[in-house]
Amino acid sequence: MLYYLYEMNHAVLAPWRVAADAGLNFWKSPGNPLSSTPMGRNFAASLEMFERGTRRYGKPRFGIKETIVGDEIVAVAENEILKKPFGNLLHFRKNTASPHKLLIVAPMSGHYATLLRGTVEAMLPHYDTYITDWNDARAVPVTKGSFDLDDYIDYVTEMLQFLGPGTSVMAVCQPSVPVLAAVALMNAAKDPAAPRTMVLMGGPIDTRRNPTAVNKLAEQKGADWFRSNVIMQVPPPNLGAMRDVYPGFLQLGGFMTMNLDRHMNAHRELFWHLVDGDGDSAEKHRDFYDEYMSVMDLTAEFYLQTVEKVFINHDLPRGTFTHRDRKVDPSVITKTALMTIEGERDDISGVGQTEAAHDLCSSLSPKKKLHHLQMGVGHYGVFNGSRFRKDIVPRIVQFVNANA
Repeated sequence: MLYYLYEMNHAVLAPWRVAADAGLNFWKSPGNPLSSTPMGRNFAASLEMFERGTRRYGKPRFGIKETIVGDEIVAVAENEILKKPFGNLLHFRKNTASPHKLLIVAPMSGHYATLLRGTVEAMLPHYDTYITDWNDARAVPVTKGSFDLDDYIDYVTEMLQFLGPGTSVMAVCQPSVPVLAAVALMNAAKDPAAPRTMVLMGGPIDTRRNPTAVNKLAEQKGADWFRSNVIMQVPPPNLGAMRDVYPGFLQLGGFMTMNLDRHMNAHRELFWHLVDGDGDSAEKHRDFYDEYMSVMDLTAEFYLQTVEKVFINHDLPRGTFTHRDRKVDPSVITKTALMTIEGERDDISGVGQTEAAHDLCSSLSPKKKLHHLQMGVGHYGVFNGSRFRKDIVPRIVQFVNANA
């Protein structure tokens, strides 16, 4: 019922958004002599805030057109090279050859893969770069079947096999668990496509270590609570109508309330930036929140299985994690080097949760292991931002190249 009310709310507000757009064009028009007055800027700022607050944010684009390799500006073309019902494989093809391939596995946790735009941009100068581009579950017809954590592992495995031997894999946040599982299964099978290097960044390998508010909530509520309270059916006329999902708007609400004061202050600052005519500051806010507010639905089976196996039962660190009834044992990993990265101020995946992968990969030589704790950054700073580019990227490149 809540999902239907959410859709109805958007429908009811549609005429008001049209009126707000028209008013915004009027008050920002260079032909309007009042547009440059304090009154005009206040009206324009108010209308923009209303429009942004009631808008449905669509899927953003990567929009990466070029990169710098050495001292040369190189063109980049985005190509969809593998298409599947719940996710595609994107290739950022450069005009210059790269000696190594890197698959970035984006999180399926509410936001689109474009949240890792900065990660892709940072890796492009060094590698032939690919990324998983997960689809919004509300746009996938029920005739395409289900998608759970086992399927996620299958997708990662298939993409690594598609890219072939010599590929390295990077998992950002949530996919650290299924990527580690996929790599363990590929090592156990002596799959020649098993990646040479695996980089796990801010992931919930063992959430018993330094548990965050997110981890504690999962354990306190239990799987049945999530099944009863956050799972809903996609309403018509969406393509995925009648599919059970964890709606993106609920996930976004959770993200926002975790740091509500910060988000409210940011929007208050945007209003005054607009009134003061500070276009650069306003544009930075727009760019961030256009991405942050763009969310997707997750299939109910994937979400519930992840909550239960990763956050409640801690199956992987307890040695009870299975993939299609087959036990997953990270201790069999001997071919794939492991690097883990954490942020000192991460309030999503606490310090030590990702590093736990080193204990699980007990058969790996110490020479094939590296852990890096980045001081002064939170969850987002582990894979994006100035410190990521300055401090983390060089360490990743050095480790991956040393184990290529």
